[in-house]
Amino acid sequence: MMKRFVYINDDSSQDLYCDNRISNRKYTLWNFLPKNLWEQFRRFMNQYFLLIACLQLWSLITPVNPASTWGPLIIIFAVSATKEAWDDYNRYLSDKQANEKEVWVVKDGIRKHIQAQDIHVGNIVWLRENDEVPCDLVLIGTSEPQGICYVETSALDGETDLKTRVVSSACIGLASEQLHIIKGVIECPNPDKDITRFDGNMRLFPPFIDNDLCPLTIRNTLLQSCYLRNTEWACGVAVYTGNETKLGMSRGVPEPKLTAVDAMIDKLTGAIFLFQVVVVIVLGFAGNIWKDTEARKQWYVKYPEDGPWYELLVIPLRFELLCSIMIPISIKVSLDLVKGIYAKFIDWDEEMYDHDTRTPSHAANTAISEDLGQVEYILTDKTGTLTENKMIFRRCCINGVFYGNESGDALKDVQLLNAVANNVADVIRFVTIMTVCNTVIPIRSKSGTISYKAQSQDEDALVNAAARLHMVLISKNGSSLEINLNGSLIQYEILDILEFTSDRKRMSVVVKDCQDGKILLLSKGADEAILPCAYAGQQIRPFVDAVEQYAQLGLRTLCLGWRELKDDEYNEWSHAFKQARSTLVDREWKLAEVCQILEHDLEIIGVTAIEDRLQDGVPETIETLRQAGINFWMLTGDKQNTAIQIALLCNFISSEPKGQLLFINGKTEDEVLRSLERVLLTMRITSSEPKDLAFVVDGWALEIILKQYRAVFTELAILSRTAICCRVTPSQKAQLVELLKSCDYRTLAIGDGGNDVRMIQQADIGVGISGREGLQAARAADYSIGKFRFLKRLILVHGRYSYNRTAFLSQYSFYKSLLICFIQIFFSFFSGVSGTSLFNSISLMAYNVFYTSIPVLTVVLDKDLSEKTVMQNPQILLYCQAGRLLNPSTFAGWFGRSLYHALVVFLITVHAYADEKSEMEELSMVALSGCIWLQAFVVTIEMNSFTILQHLAIWGNFAAFYFINSVVSTIPSAGMYTIMFRLCRQPSYWITVVLIVAVGMGPVLALKYFRYTYRSSAINILQQAERSRGPIFSMGGLESQLKSLEKDVASLSTSQSKFRNSVYEPLLSASDPPPTSTRRSIGPATFDFLQPAQSRLSSSYSRNCKDN
Repeated sequence: MMKRFVYINDDSSQDLYCDNRISNRKYTLWNFLPKNLWEQFRRFMNQYFLLIACLQLWSLITPVNPASTWGPLIIIFAVSATKEAWDDYNRYLSDKQANEKEVWVVKDGIRKHIQAQDIHVGNIVWLRENDEVPCDLVLIGTSEPQGICYVETSALDGETDLKTRVVSSACIGLASEQLHIIKGVIECPNPDKDITRFDGNMRLFPPFIDNDLCPLTIRNTLLQSCYLRNTEWACGVAVYTGNETKLGMSRGVPEPKLTAVDAMIDKLTGAIFLFQVVVVIVLGFAGNIWKDTEARKQWYVKYPEDGPWYELLVIPLRFELLCSIMIPISIKVSLDLVKGIYAKFIDWDEEMYDHDTRTPSHAANTAISEDLGQVEYILTDKTGTLTENKMIFRRCCINGVFYGNESGDALKDVQLLNAVANNVADVIRFVTIMTVCNTVIPIRSKSGTISYKAQSQDEDALVNAAARLHMVLISKNGSSLEINLNGSLIQYEILDILEFTSDRKRMSVVVKDCQDGKILLLSKGADEAILPCAYAGQQIRPFVDAVEQYAQLGLRTLCLGWRELKDDEYNEWSHAFKQARSTLVDREWKLAEVCQILEHDLEIIGVTAIEDRLQDGVPETIETLRQAGINFWMLTGDKQNTAIQIALLCNFISSEPKGQLLFINGKTEDEVLRSLERVLLTMRITSSEPKDLAFVVDGWALEIILKQYRAVFTELAILSRTAICCRVTPSQKAQLVELLKSCDYRTLAIGDGGNDVRMIQQADIGVGISGREGLQAARAADYSIGKFRFLKRLILVHGRYSYNRTAFLSQYSFYKSLLICFIQIFFSFFSGVSGTSLFNSISLMAYNVFYTSIPVLTVVLDKDLSEKTVMQNPQILLYCQAGRLLNPSTFAGWFGRSLYHALVVFLITVHAYADEKSEMEELSMVALSGCIWLQAFVVTIEMNSFTILQHLAIWGNFAAFYFINSVVSTIPSAGMYTIMFRLCRQPSYWITVVLIVAVGMGPVLALKYFRYTYRSSAINILQQAERSRGPIFSMGGLESQLKSLEKDVASLSTSQSKFRNSVYEPLLSASDPPPTSTRRSIGPATFDFLQPAQSRLSSSYSRNCKDN
């Protein structure tokens, strides 16, 4: 492992590492333009449009003015570059403010004021109360004689509770004058981003401590952006500065997530590109034939007899430029814009505002809102996510005696209160472990009242419960603590703390009783981590029964144990513990190994039972989302029975006989395999039954499965709708998310704590709850909400609306581009297949940028159903999950519509104006007018709701079209002089436009009316009910449609074809039969260029969809 040596207070070694200048900027003034252009041109579509724009500079082949492509391209690049520049400028201002902040640093034995950016590694930085820590420091002194200080780390990990930081043992007792001249060296790892870990050593030079190696941990550090609280002053040695601090290393741009809609758009773009290549080759070949045959017969066509070598390429390249608009140049900007608006809708949603914590919902990732509407699996944490994470001590069992069973509150149990008052030995020992074995900090207010700051809600509940039992923790510092028991003071010296880890699942402290000098080991932890450590011969059955009983009630359990240590045993172990703490390589593993040496032969005292209530609305939210066809997996660190009871309470699983739990257990590979195969066989047999099956697996078995039997478990995951995974570690949570993603399902992970971050980042969509465990999960997530119940609205309302709107906008963008391109192609057959453009450059540029883009952007306001109806009928989310609004079939419908409309516009226009009296510009303007009118009516009939803004955008666009072209018609050099004025005075122009609209929209409206009236989907029925303001749930048609939807999906439950069957829709995408779908198989399949990436609905929806 690479490491660095930091020389304390030594100016000669400061240049070895970077200074404390913070820079989060992406660009500089000099590299902005080339770097930004490089990033933009890394995208294939931008490279393609740049190539087209460059080819248009070749006057021999360009059919239009290069401005028709360069103009939109420059505008799009300018918009993107301006956004990047603005964001980077804001980062610069933030960096400047942090870099120029004044701080105290020791220079030549004197404290001096310098700017934060001038701090170097090895400098001694002096902090006062409420100061922000400017860089990562190793604490060497505080104003407290015990060598402790308190820090607030909310800016680092979101946790608002104060944390204790301790001066390293080598520096305890040094006066402030000595700290000004201290010398030494700190050995530590190279910078990393792990804010929970710091493995280092300190050695002070004479005359302080000669060659005494002192281990350093994260508790001896003050990290950048923390605040010093409740401490007059503190000082530390800078070990990491600038962008090398742990916070600086954590910064960075997360990997972009590709939504199912984006993946489909990429595939459709590829298909259109291939179609364009074919068209160019065919028309280019035909054009060269016509040129060599018919063209030479025409007196007005003059081709040179001997052309250059590239003559055969001229016409194909002209058609390439002419057809380049098949791929809409504005689609990327349009989608980015509307996705940003979707994110703002989430931020502004008052119904997702948590009034308890004053927390609004927030969309940190603006690019994946439509994926919310296609979620198929939700993987959720339990504590703090489904529950409130407000721990309340309810019951306990001490040496086989149960307290609180009758009243439901052990703190009101007279028998327990009397036992404490009478100093019953086992009870006092039990309460002592509750009070001492923790990391809780007591804070005494000016009025004398004591409050507690705890990093764990369980510890907070235990210490407060002990205080109500008259054992009050009144003070604690780095090496001692005081307890008030029934009015008498008891002091303990803290010798060592064996910290809790997710692997050890227990915590211990070694203390010395100051009254009798005995050394005690006090331990608490999960039952599987504590009970095996019991001394030989102790009867642990009562404790096992107590754990099972409490777990059946959904209570969280901890087992407590202790033993007395002999001085020789402790001294020998302490030496090994100190060596393990001093190592820089595999320190965590070696510490765990040493801890295990001491944690044995415990006397188990009892079991605590803590209640963690469900959040409001959790059962209703899960039930609603299950009706929407979403599968749920619970990933928790709790024991099995507790997780099962919580799952039953929140409608996660159904009780017998409607539901059935299948258990995967075992300690060996063979046991786990047999259990896994038995569960898989049961799933296969009952897959066609309406029974609600769920499997339960613990962390031990899961570890074996993920290493040895991943393929079998993957098949089980495909068949199962619900899973409960207990005693899982953060890494296992992330692996389960990755497993489901490998099956091509859209996953959403939701959690509230730092142990959920890996799972949240691994999922397609990460949702963090701003909970009592801090903001680590919320900051790492794509979306943050205040309560679990808001997830229902996030998915059903925001996710569904975003998917519907994006599906329409993306296909419409292709439609409008294909429409104008097909007209150009048809015109080529009337112009000798020469690649001549019907439209002038100004018209083409305005068509793409203004006339057709502005009206459709108002789709962000469109709602096919009201929010209330959507929330009451969650089954309609199945249409989004099935990708019903954006797939090759629906795209084929839009493709066909553009081809038909192009034929209508061209043929009617040519018939009306293709005579000797008409000018080319008149023909062009009439065709363009027909396109604009058709666009307006297409947008109108596809919209489901209208606001004033939408009306202004659609119909105001007409006024803008005629106004702009009237202005251009007054300019003689524009090539359209007087054209618009002449056309508007001609009745034939208006008749032609009306005829184009009638012929173009007639079949579309007829088909839409037929489907809406005679082949109504569930969505159509709900729309009719809303518009008639009739009762929704009493309509038999809706119920039959929803049941039909379930039957259609269930009919394919035995099929294992990899992809769902798309329903062909030639013209419409809103009113259709219910979607059908199948689960994906595990095996490989041939690549289908147009296969919808979002096709992942469960074949077992016969079990997933419930009758209302």
